[in-house]
Amino acid sequence: MNSYNLLFEQLYKQAHGVLPKNFEDLGDLVDIDGSLIDAVLSMYWADYRKGSKKAKGYFGFDINRGVPNKVYLTNGNGAERPFVGRILSPGQTGVMDRGYQSHKDFDLLQQDGKHFVCRIKIKTTRTVVKQNPVDPDSYVFYDSVVLLGTPRINQSEKSVRVVGYKIDGVKYFIATDRHDLTAEQIATAYKLRWRIETFFKWWKKHLKVYHLIARSEYGLMLQILGGLITYLLMAIYCRTKFNEPVSIKRVRELRATIRNELYGTHSQVDDNLFKEHKELFAHAKT
Repeated sequence: MNSYNLLFEQLYKQAHGVLPKNFEDLGDLVDIDGSLIDAVLSMYWADYRKGSKKAKGYFGFDINRGVPNKVYLTNGNGAERPFVGRILSPGQTGVMDRGYQSHKDFDLLQQDGKHFVCRIKIKTTRTVVKQNPVDPDSYVFYDSVVLLGTPRINQSEKSVRVVGYKIDGVKYFIATDRHDLTAEQIATAYKLRWRIETFFKWWKKHLKVYHLIARSEYGLMLQILGGLITYLLMAIYCRTKFNEPVSIKRVRELRATIRNELYGTHSQVDDNLFKEHKELFAHAKT
C-alpha cells in the first residue's frame, strides 16, 4: 500500500509541475467531497445499513490543475468532516458543499492556517459583526462578517465572512475566511466545486474504477489508487505530448497503441518459438 501511495504522491507532484494553473487569482483551491462505492454483502467491513454494504472514498481535488491529490477510504457510514483537515495543507482553500458545515471545524481550520469556502444552510443564525458594501447591479446580495450559530449553543468563536448570491432563482450562502477576494470571486470559487463531480463522472465511466475486483478494504484502496494513478499518468501524457487535457479520444488512442505493441511482441515471440520447435523436430528425426 505504501508504495502505491508514494507513487500517487510522486505523480501528483509531477502533474503539479506540468499542468497549467487556472484561476490563479483565487489561490490554491482544493475541492473536498466523498463518494459512495457499492459493495457486496461479503465485504463485512463496509457497514452502511441493514442489507446494504457500501464503502466511501474521501477525495481532495486540485481545482486549479484539474487532478486528484488526496484520497482516504472508510466504510459507508464514515464521517466526512474529520478528513477536511487531513486533505488540506496550510494556505490551501477547501471548497465544500453544505454537508461540511461545522462552526467548530471553521474555527479549527482558521487556527491551523487553512482556508475554506463552504456553502451553509440558509437558516443558519448569523450575528453580524460588520457589513460589507454590495454592488446593487451584482448577483451578490449579501456580504457580511458574522458569528455563525446560536450564542452559547453552537456559535463559532472566530468570525467568518458570509457571501450570499442568487443564480437561476436559487439563493446560496457561502461561509469563508477569505477576506482578500471580492464577493463575486467567492461565488466563483464555490461554483468551481462542480468540477469534482465532472471528474467523478468521467473517472467512473471510462476507467471503471468502481467495478469491484477486490473485496477487502486494503484491496479496494489499491484499486482506487490504481485508478487515480492511471488518471494522473493520462493527464501528464496528454499535456506533455498534445498540450491538451485528458480526453477519451486520447485514452482510446493510447489503448490501441499499447494493444498493437503487445500483439506485435507476442507475434515475434510466437515466431521464435515456432522456429525453435521446428529445429528440435528436425533434429529428433535424424
